[in-house]
Amino acid sequence: MINNAGIEINAPVEVLPLDTWREQFEVNLFGHIAVIQALLPALRRSKGRVVNISSVGAEVALPIYGAYAGSKASLESASDALRREVTTQGIQVVIVQSGGVKTPMAERSGPLSLELAARMKAEHTDLYRDLISSTVKFQSTFLQRAITAEKAARKIAKITTTKHPRARYGLGPDAAFTLPLNRLLPAGLMDRIVSR
Repeated sequence: MINNAGIEINAPVEVLPLDTWREQFEVNLFGHIAVIQALLPALRRSKGRVVNISSVGAEVALPIYGAYAGSKASLESASDALRREVTTQGIQVVIVQSGGVKTPMAERSGPLSLELAARMKAEHTDLYRDLISSTVKFQSTFLQRAITAEKAARKIAKITTTKHPRARYGLGPDAAFTLPLNRLLPAGLMDRIVSR
């Protein structure tokens, strides 16, 4: 079973409406949990595998990505717990920490952030305009070098069918660079790198 549903609505933590936070957690976390709960009996019988598609953002959250990154970090924690709960039942649980992938969701993310920014109060605009603009610009440039959805699907299929999977896989060149860097550098230095 591959859980790949996801939405991404990005704005600063202070201004993103709570309903939008809840919507992202509903899709990116609770939807996955509902599918897992429904299919665990069949997975137990078949000695199956759960593959949850997360994000590099679960470990390295960009500014304005708080809700999306939070929902993915929660999915990873739930996946870790699930793996430890069902391993003796013959069920494997794998997390794929995806970097940038060219998808309609990723392409809509930047313009949607700018739309939300245009509706902010003046006080928030003064505080966050430059940060939102630079983050959206970075994300748009980054997407030009992202892997295609087809390439990501092939890699996920290979992970899904490998005989002895690891607990976590990075997906894409940015994951291969960012995740090890985050694990090596002190948090303050990583904050400065990500914030720029």
